[in-house]
This record gives sequence, structure tokens and C-alpha cells, in this order.
Amino acid sequence: MDFHTKPITFVKSVTIKVQNVKQSITFYQELIGLKVLKETERTAHLTADGTTILLSIEQPDHVIPKQPRTTGLYHFALLLPSRADLGDMLKHLIQSGYPLQGASDHLVSEAIYLADPDGNGIEIYTDREASEWEWNNGEVLMATEPLHVESVLSEGQADSWSGLPARTLMGHIHLHVSELKKTKEFYTKGLGFELVNQYGTQALFISSGNYHHHIGLNTWNGIGAPTPSENSVGLKSFTLMYPSEETRANVVNNVRKIGATVSKETNSFVTTDPSGNRIYLNV
Repeated sequence: MDFHTKPITFVKSVTIKVQNVKQSITFYQELIGLKVLKETERTAHLTADGTTILLSIEQPDHVIPKQPRTTGLYHFALLLPSRADLGDMLKHLIQSGYPLQGASDHLVSEAIYLADPDGNGIEIYTDREASEWEWNNGEVLMATEPLHVESVLSEGQADSWSGLPARTLMGHIHLHVSELKKTKEFYTKGLGFELVNQYGTQALFISSGNYHHHIGLNTWNGIGAPTPSENSVGLKSFTLMYPSEETRANVVNNVRKIGATVSKETNSFVTTDPSGNRIYLNV
């Protein structure tokens, strides 16, 4: 099943802030394998298929380094079409010598982790077949176990690295938040997602259409973590895609009912979660 198209609500793209846009373009092109779709002096829009923007990067005025122990981006996650693609990506990263932060088997998926030169977190993963996911009372079973690296590498098929596959998607986003009670209400009663996994009192995983998660939410930077400065490296915003104007209109009403603010910007609506994370609501 495709968990990133109608009638499902999903994360379409992410915008991050960096200290040096030229350096970041080089990183995301040469190491991650994205292509530049459009570029200005301080911004770039990046794509895998030459058409769809997955990641935008911006260099704010008077930019400062990523502030620790704040809300915002934990990681954005690029979803590869197949395990063979993950094998090719892992081989490329190993050969590059760039430091990885982790490699995990989550039962529902297999993933590798790293950060860009500014510390923005990146997950690159592939899903197991949805028929293999284990559900119990509405919750999907996930874990963090060591990745079987040799097995993943053995499935790689490319003789040389040629960038991300065209069918790469923005699979999910994982956020640092300041608390979970109001956050859960905002994302479920407001934005319309369903809770599919709760990791104790520290993290929530929510999705649409029984995906394992389109959004992760954690308090690992501390309960009450502050919102970072506007000119800090980190998350600027992310974009959700709703299946219809009617669905989005209902969501806008629901967000307002729970006391959150929504405003119109051109063809989009924009809102902010209780921790200051900015979200565009698109159709």
C-alpha cells in the first residue's frame, strides 16, 4: 500500500535552516544524492525526481548555530523505494567516510542515521511490507534493534553511486516537543492524525491510514524545552498534504476549536504546534 498519496495525509516536504547554503547544497547533492531544482543566493529547493520538492534549505540573516535542548527537528526521514536502494546508499556512505550516527532495525523499517554539517538530523530508510507489521489494540509494534548491515549491503545492486532513486519520498518527520499532552491533542484532534504507538511518557508516533508513523514527537530535549531563536539552524517548517479541500477545511476548523491559530498564506494554511513547530496545510 502507498502511504504517501490520497486518501492519506502525509508529510510532503521539509524546510530547514543552515549556516552556509552553498556548503549545504554540496552536502545534499554529493553525499545524500538530491538534485537542485531551484537555487538563489540564500535558498535551494532539492528534489529526487526532478519535479517534486522534498527538502528546502535556507540561510537566515545573522544565522546562529543549532541551539541545544530546544524544540524543533530531531530528524527528517527520506524513504527509499527498496531494500536494495538502502544497500546502495549504505555502501556509498561507508565509502565516503562520512560519520554515521546509527543504523537500526525498527521491525516496520530499516534505517541509517546521520546529520548534515549543521547538525540537522537525517534518517534514510526503507519500509518492510505492511503485511509484516504487527498491530495490537491499534498500536503498531516498533523497536530499535541493530541493523543487519551485511544483509542490507548484500542487496545493493548499483555498481556506482548515482544519487537517490527518483521515487524517494519524504517518509516522515520526527520532532522535539516541549510536552506531550497538548501536543497529542493538537496532532490528533486538530490535525486529524491517529496515535499508533506510545513510547512510555517520552514519545508519540502518529499517522494516517495505518502507516507506522508520519510524525514522531518526543520530549528527549527536556520537558518544557524552549523554542529556538528564529535565526537558529534547525527546522523552519514542514508541509502536510491533505487529500481534499473539504478535509483541510475540517482540519482548519478543528485546529481553531482546540485554541490554536491558523492563518491563510496564498494557497496554503499555516499553523504552529504547541512547541512552536510551523506547519503548512496543503492540498
